[in-house]
Amino acid sequence: MAGRDLRALFSTNDRGLQAVEAFTNRQLQWELVAAALAEHLRLITEPGFAVEDLERPRHNVMVFHGVGGIGKTTLSRKLEAALAGADQRPAQWGEPSWSGQRILPVRIDMARSAGTSFEDVVLTIRGALAELGRPLPAFDIALRRYWETQHPGESLEEYLRRGGLAGRFGKAMPQQMQSALADVAQALLLPGTVGTAAGALVGSLTRALRERRQTVRALAGCARLADLLEAEPDLEALSFYPHLLAWELAQLPKDKRVLPVILLDTFEDVGDRTHRDLERLIQRVVWLMPNCFFVVTGRSRLQWADAALQGQLDYTGPTAWPGLALPAAVPAARAARPSHGHGRQVLVGDFSPEDCDDHLARRLTRDGAPLISEEIRRVITDRSHGLPLYLDLSVMRFLEIRRTGRTPQPADFDHDFPALIARTLSDLTADERHVLRSVALLDAFDLNLATAAAGLPHEAPALRLIERPFVRENVFGLWPYHLHGLIRSTVRGADDQADDRWSARDWDQAAQRALTALGEQWNAHAGRDRMLLVDCLRQGLALARDFRLDLGWLSEAAWAYVSDSVWEPLAPPVRNDGDGDGGMATAADALVELLATLARRQHEHRSITASRLAAVTHTELLPADLHEMAVYYLAKVQRDIGDSAGSRHGMQLVADGQGRLAPAARRGLAHLARLAGDFPTAYDVAQTLGWEGRQHRVEGDVYWPHGDMDRAAAAYTAARDQAEQHGIAGERATSQAQRAFVLAFTDPDAADDELHLADQLLTGLELRATTLTTKIAALVREAGAISSLEPVRLLRAEISDAGLTAAQGVLELALCFHHAVQNDHEKISAAMSRLRDLTRSGDYAYYVDIAQFMADMPLDQASGVRWLDSEQHTRNRWRGLVTARQAHLPARR
Repeated sequence: MAGRDLRALFSTNDRGLQAVEAFTNRQLQWELVAAALAEHLRLITEPGFAVEDLERPRHNVMVFHGVGGIGKTTLSRKLEAALAGADQRPAQWGEPSWSGQRILPVRIDMARSAGTSFEDVVLTIRGALAELGRPLPAFDIALRRYWETQHPGESLEEYLRRGGLAGRFGKAMPQQMQSALADVAQALLLPGTVGTAAGALVGSLTRALRERRQTVRALAGCARLADLLEAEPDLEALSFYPHLLAWELAQLPKDKRVLPVILLDTFEDVGDRTHRDLERLIQRVVWLMPNCFFVVTGRSRLQWADAALQGQLDYTGPTAWPGLALPAAVPAARAARPSHGHGRQVLVGDFSPEDCDDHLARRLTRDGAPLISEEIRRVITDRSHGLPLYLDLSVMRFLEIRRTGRTPQPADFDHDFPALIARTLSDLTADERHVLRSVALLDAFDLNLATAAAGLPHEAPALRLIERPFVRENVFGLWPYHLHGLIRSTVRGADDQADDRWSARDWDQAAQRALTALGEQWNAHAGRDRMLLVDCLRQGLALARDFRLDLGWLSEAAWAYVSDSVWEPLAPPVRNDGDGDGGMATAADALVELLATLARRQHEHRSITASRLAAVTHTELLPADLHEMAVYYLAKVQRDIGDSAGSRHGMQLVADGQGRLAPAARRGLAHLARLAGDFPTAYDVAQTLGWEGRQHRVEGDVYWPHGDMDRAAAAYTAARDQAEQHGIAGERATSQAQRAFVLAFTDPDAADDELHLADQLLTGLELRATTLTTKIAALVREAGAISSLEPVRLLRAEISDAGLTAAQGVLELALCFHHAVQNDHEKISAAMSRLRDLTRSGDYAYYVDIAQFMADMPLDQASGVRWLDSEQHTRNRWRGLVTARQAHLPARR
């Protein structure tokens, strides 16, 4: 469905251009309306339904709410058209179940710019009912009296003509009203001149009703008519007159009945949350017309079901409006979707990317082809976050650029529109706008965080703000609320021309408040909540980086993050300012890069990690303790990629510094001694490490190259148990993976359970090297019985992509074990050749010795290794593992 887009047509001289107001399918919303109308028709035709029952709960209203520019007004118009006739309904919307019923849509724009008064609302409804072609005497007489009292000397006909209602509904309504007066005057035997004056007629009619005269028996069935006619004909009384319309509709013969569907658009302009005078009058209309159906579209949900509004509105609470009420378990902020069981409050969602592209492709065309290129449409779609208003603004920008004689380019649409700020802020209070700008600094927030970031002493503005549809909710999130993506980016990035716009200093102060508030939340639960730590770091690092804030609590939080060796994805990409160090200019920049690199190393080649960590250390922006962190992890990565000299230098610096990572650095030096084949030194250093230096794991790392798998397994078990006692998930998983690896050599059946446990402990962790250890262990478990080497080739490629030299050597050693068990000397020689290539630097050179021990081959050259005991003992243990597996294989088969 589409109409001419006049604004676009008058923005260009291109007569070949076709500009239409493309309506992107809102089939879900239509289905909800169709289902609600079907239910409403069933309800009002039940035998027990009475239009004059003023106590029965109301089910005659549905609300579509959403952010400004989401397409609510377009939806309201399309619903009006679709209800008016099947020819106006998109084919994909289908045939409604009530297609045989007569529906009368009446759309009323409540926008301030439309200048719609409450009188206009009532007159519009009555004007639409003129289509019935008959007077509605109970209402018409009351309305005529009201008009003569409130508008002396001004004819209703002239008012309707001047306001445009006469053009919309014709002259039938005044004629029907005059006819009603004449008919009643005749029934009361009044002179003609008296019958034309509503005031005189009302008095006579009221007496006749009170006296129950037969001449007015047709109107006597309206129990409250006399009371309404006797009431002072003011605006308050007018708001009760719709009861008379509802009664008149109920008197229609069955073949003449009609269901008015009244669409109230732009309902946010009815009033604010403090002054509800007009809202009270309109709610009264909805309540008093239970046989009509109302579709409300606006920015906010209707609060009529909130019991706290008692006294501000006439009819409140979940009993009065069950369809508008929220389940107690769902916060009131997101009265979103009937599909989730939230009744008649429907959040109008963003367009999908496909809908955005379709909308843009159909808005501007020439010769039937889209004028906006696919590449530009993709950029606009990505920036829009599905908001139709952004699409429309981008279309106008497209035409504006064309007017300059330049061809629009995709880069032209990486653009913020200040108009979005104006639309968003228009109906917010000053405090709500203040909170909105404050939470625009945050990815997610709760009431406490929003209030603290705004620097306000009370939560009320934040409470009101989260009711707005541009605040989305994830009830499972640590902080449940977040701003609509486009609204957030626009508030932060667009040229804000509002009267209360913030200065750069205002933004800086808000960022500092937000950072402090995040730190307070983390400190309140420090050491107990890993999710809170990571989420506080994610938001805090971005704030500190973007606003050049001091690190403060972020330093301690960074230490907490690395202590567990879990490595969740943490930080946003660093700005690249082209200065050669990734844009690092402050300590916050450097810390963001450091922690992000540590997390990313689980997903990239270690050489890239080394380069990034080296860049961090070269800036010397970090305080001393965090600088040591960067040096230590750089040394670890250097060891992984085979740069033992660089690694030894870094580890020694950190160990000599006697800081927090000194025990870990001493462990690193022990590992380096082990890599070089100096096992006695590695073992002696291990005895000095204690828990902080992971003594037991280092012992296991020393024992297994000797083929002493039982002692290695015991050491890894002790390391795992200690890690569990200290709550260090990463260390626990690593130690368990190593235990599974060594037991895979000695007891393949037991290794099944150990590997299963290792996989469980790795769930949710980002530990690439440890994951590779479990995969190698699975190969060792199957040594001698591996039917295909394809998994080995895949694993070799995966290890190469990660840049983990140590894992490459262990994989080849595992393959040597398999070939030795099979007595395949040709293949074990090929594997040993690969091992020699991998260990030419001298690190892990003893792996070639171990391979020869497995195959019971003499050493062809000395590796210079220093074993804990003799070479013969080590040879015997490795050869024994091979022969034990050979004996075990028939039993496994």
